[in-house]
Amino acid sequence: MEGWLLTNLRGRLRLRLTPGYLSVESFERLTGRIMKIAAIKYCAFNRLSGSLLILYEYTEKAQYDLLSLVRDFRPSPARPTPWGQVTKFEAGEETPLPPNPVYGYILKRLLLPWPIRVAINILRAIPHLLKGLHVLLANHTLGVEVLDASALSVCLLRRDFNSAGTLLFFFALSEYLEAWTRRRSILGLYKSLSGPEEKVWIIDAEGQEKEIPESQLKVGHSVLAQSGGLIPVDGVVIEGLAMINQASMTGEPLPVKKEIGAAVFAGTTVEEGRVIIKATKVGRDSRIRSIIEYIRESENSKAGVQGRAERLADSIVPFNFLLFGLVFLITRDPFRAGNVLLVDYSCAIRLSTPLAVLSAMREGNERKVFIKGGRYIEELAEAEIICFDKTGTLTQAKPKLKSIIPYPPFSRDEAFRLAACLEEHFPHPVGRAVVAQAKAEGLRHEEEHTHVDYVLAHGIASTWRGHKVLLGSRHFLLEDSGIHLTEAQQAETEKMTEDGSSVIYMAVDGQLAALLAIEDSLRPGVTDTLTRLQNLGLKRAIMLTGDVDSSARAMASKMGFSEYKSELLPDQKAKYLKALVGLKRGVIMVGDGLNDSAALSLANVGVALSDGSELAKDVANIQLLSGRIEGLAVGRLLAQRTMARMRANFYAIVGFNTAVLALGLFGFLAPAMTAALHNAMTVYVAYRGTRPYLHHYEPQLEDPVGLLPSI
Repeated sequence: MEGWLLTNLRGRLRLRLTPGYLSVESFERLTGRIMKIAAIKYCAFNRLSGSLLILYEYTEKAQYDLLSLVRDFRPSPARPTPWGQVTKFEAGEETPLPPNPVYGYILKRLLLPWPIRVAINILRAIPHLLKGLHVLLANHTLGVEVLDASALSVCLLRRDFNSAGTLLFFFALSEYLEAWTRRRSILGLYKSLSGPEEKVWIIDAEGQEKEIPESQLKVGHSVLAQSGGLIPVDGVVIEGLAMINQASMTGEPLPVKKEIGAAVFAGTTVEEGRVIIKATKVGRDSRIRSIIEYIRESENSKAGVQGRAERLADSIVPFNFLLFGLVFLITRDPFRAGNVLLVDYSCAIRLSTPLAVLSAMREGNERKVFIKGGRYIEELAEAEIICFDKTGTLTQAKPKLKSIIPYPPFSRDEAFRLAACLEEHFPHPVGRAVVAQAKAEGLRHEEEHTHVDYVLAHGIASTWRGHKVLLGSRHFLLEDSGIHLTEAQQAETEKMTEDGSSVIYMAVDGQLAALLAIEDSLRPGVTDTLTRLQNLGLKRAIMLTGDVDSSARAMASKMGFSEYKSELLPDQKAKYLKALVGLKRGVIMVGDGLNDSAALSLANVGVALSDGSELAKDVANIQLLSGRIEGLAVGRLLAQRTMARMRANFYAIVGFNTAVLALGLFGFLAPAMTAALHNAMTVYVAYRGTRPYLHHYEPQLEDPVGLLPSI
């Protein structure tokens, strides 16, 4: 393989290939070979950047075999798409489809004379015959293409042109259904990812921070990006240092350090730090590219059952040829033996499974549950444990500032102005509550502070008029920064927490300057959602919070949790998730903030709400686009029904095709009818895979009370 070996550690292999070197088909073929020689934890390839990452269970043999496989692997030539590139998007433009074969088939049968129909069928069969021959000679495998070509060859040698025409019609119909389903699914995902216009911060000519709409960004602007924020442009870092999460672009799960001179890309997220970026590409040039690449990654995130089905499909094909040989040896009748080649299991299995996954992703998107890949459907359906972050997830995403207690020398308005001035720089629900209340009260402030540093999962540090200012959690100010409270101040904090409020501490030059009480009521539907999730097979529901134990216990009881963990720092939350994942029972983590990102990435399925931080949404595998917790029950039911349909399709394919094969072998079915029934089953399971999973009588999210019946 052409490329550069960047990392070769125990259990981790990373290469840089020429962008576009691997096609989707080649990557799938490479992944299939990798899974045969090593236990894979993660495998991703980004066609845009050429990054190939493999995480695996390390052994010396596995490492040697992987290196040998990657070195010797040669990609197959990219197959042309006769109806244009699926990933080309413009405003309002839909991806074109191949012609509907039904109309052509009917018109041909009604209007064209027999000799012309025969000639057309022969011409249409030639590409399939050449494709099968190429797969056999170039790849040395008995794939579905070889089986299709063999079935067509049998029909043509028999001069059974009706059967050949029927086969060709069903081939075209299967391709049309697959393209139609993929088109609808991808367009739905694209529209949901595009989202509304955002506002961004730039550094103006006077060196001041200024907020502008994203549409006003221009090449050459100095764009500010800091902890928790999404980078809106392609560009080069001209000031600062940050850890950038580039999973949406490269598939790399770990943050990358970016300093002066480094390139950054739109759609990636600042995990920690602060950088100023000189924009080189803005607007659709950068944003659309990142969205398209995200959709490609989503398509390649296959469910385990999908991968197993496709490998099983490939493994069945040689048995068709083996059975052909046995029937010929017994009957000495090549035409009866040829009936075996008219029926195969693999075509329907390979077609129905990915269509079911794409249809589920599309329907989830319509129901405001965005699932980023097929494998997360399987994980969501089979998980037994679910964990919830409390603040901003179980509670309202729009908390309100309840009260402020200032301490000398600050008045209430002075302390409030300073807190709002600092909080407006960071997209967190608590910060938005402080800023919103300041605007409501008409408190205007000047930008008198120096640049603001966000200390991940703790709070904010800055300098104001030469004074050091800290604003954040109890852990940040009292434990990490050594701020001391008097007995009266301690009593005030206890009084605030008794009614469920969260307390934000602000200190100036080491002295407490103010206490801010944030009131955050429960999201609607939390208790009902927990009940529905339990009815849908989840065995444990756990609330995770940094609150003191007394407050956590009261909130857990109020919401209906039987388990909770209190006073958790972000690293402790991540360790707890890692321990749960180690139980091998499947863990779902639901969170919304920066401090949830590690836990979201560790869980089998990470779920983020649409009103959470950009980093949480980037790391999560599923987004609840409505921002409503009831979407979890929708996603769980959708995932379970998807898996049930995939299993049902598999059994139907095997049972029906076995019966058709037996009837054909014993002469009860003519070859044309055998081919028609087999291909009709293929089309049926493909069509069935596109049918809705959630019924019309199961309301949309606009009706939270009657969302889903108990099961």
